[in-house]
Amino acid sequence: MNRALETTLDRFGRVDILVNNAGVSMAKAFEEVSDEDCESDFSLKVWGAVRFIRAVIPEMRKVGGGRIINVTNLGGRTPGAASMPTSISRAAGIAITKGLSRDLAKDNILVNTVCIGLIKSGQHERRYARLKATNPDFTMEELYAQGVKARGVPLGRVGEAQEAGDVIAFLASERASYLTGIAINIDGGSSPVV
Repeated sequence: MNRALETTLDRFGRVDILVNNAGVSMAKAFEEVSDEDCESDFSLKVWGAVRFIRAVIPEMRKVGGGRIINVTNLGGRTPGAASMPTSISRAAGIAITKGLSRDLAKDNILVNTVCIGLIKSGQHERRYARLKATNPDFTMEELYAQGVKARGVPLGRVGEAQEAGDVIAFLASERASYLTGIAINIDGGSSPVV
């Protein structure tokens, strides 16, 4: 983390935007989740974000403000069955977002989160590779179609990474200068909460 911050400061001389986007999808029934699973998930998703946020706050204050955008997921707002520990760590990310938005508003540091739904990603590509190993005729389109059906995505398709990127870029821009402490679903309408 210190190296990333030093590299950014060496290259750009300042920090205006932090996007916390780290994670793996670990979803199990509660009774199957070990302490090690929880510790690993929290270390990456919660403590990683906390450490980066702590590091950039002084730099953002020096330049009169900034943007912190935490990438979480829908399970942090509406956990499903067998969604532990990911839904717990993502809920923590949403809570961090809301709390920090109030703490840092006086410094013009805006803190928001995007709750990601079914978006094309490397995680899905890795899952597809594992499934294809045992079923060579299985296609990526079938995997995504299964996901759309299982999650009941009203738009009937998987989101593109660029669509999520566009929302994040908007939150990082001056056009979002009156938005802080919000969670935006990027989910094709599948979340049961607004």
